[in-house]
Amino acid sequence: MSTVSEPSSHAPGRGKTVGLFVTCLVDMFRPSVGFAAVKLLEDAGCRVVVPDVQTCCGQPAYNSGDRGDARAVARQVIAAFEGFDHVVVPSGSCGGMIAHHFPGLFDDDRPMRQRAEALAARTHELMSFLVDVLGVRRVAARCDATVTYHDSCSGLRELGIKAQPRTLLAGVAGLKLAEMTNPEVCCGFGGTFCVKYPDISNAMLIDKTADIAGTGADTLLAGDLGCLMNMAGKLQREGKAVRVRHAAEVLAGMGDLPAIGEPERTEAPVSDRARPRAHRRTSAGS
Repeated sequence: MSTVSEPSSHAPGRGKTVGLFVTCLVDMFRPSVGFAAVKLLEDAGCRVVVPDVQTCCGQPAYNSGDRGDARAVARQVIAAFEGFDHVVVPSGSCGGMIAHHFPGLFDDDRPMRQRAEALAARTHELMSFLVDVLGVRRVAARCDATVTYHDSCSGLRELGIKAQPRTLLAGVAGLKLAEMTNPEVCCGFGGTFCVKYPDISNAMLIDKTADIAGTGADTLLAGDLGCLMNMAGKLQREGKAVRVRHAAEVLAGMGDLPAIGEPERTEAPVSDRARPRAHRRTSAGS
């Protein structure tokens, strides 16, 4: 897998300033997804800003019934991101939290609810932003692999993300897509669900990895890192030779990086030498 050194023929995002919400998992476990998102957005002509003050989207607290902490986190996110033309998230789960659940946290605070609604209206999952907002159909990447794609629950059911990643993947040179029998069935992760109900989660995961293996694909892609880490761990424990990556990494031509769960290389990968340079904003300003 390698990047095709070919400039974009057009820049549909020119003039747009995008705030990239990196997500906790990407920041802590797979920063390459963030770099891939920046590259895709910059290739589309966007100016990308990554606020230093961002933390969590608040979903763990929200799903655990702790609305107080969820509100506190939401306030911080709103303050950090409300100045951008768009907010883009390389995760349907975190994007869905901001777009669908932030406003309801402030039903008793009309000014804050209005701010939350305004931010929600400008928040997009990465691949849906590229396709639905910017009209991107092709990316300058090559991937000589047979891949299968898992539709993560939040992205599919909250944000309607289904065709968008497949549209982009269809434009990747050398890539072949082999669909699962049930690509829309949950992998068993569900954030806190896999902690609260591990036996049920594991049973769901066994079904999912069997479906993945049945495609004959050598690579599994999805748009949510939590789901990908969950499936990667199970595939490795079962001895299934399927490499796991975030779709953004393939779309950005970063397929030379170790797959999720593989040991990191000590030498800098080729893609590292051409990492995009996003603007970073601190609490003191840009």
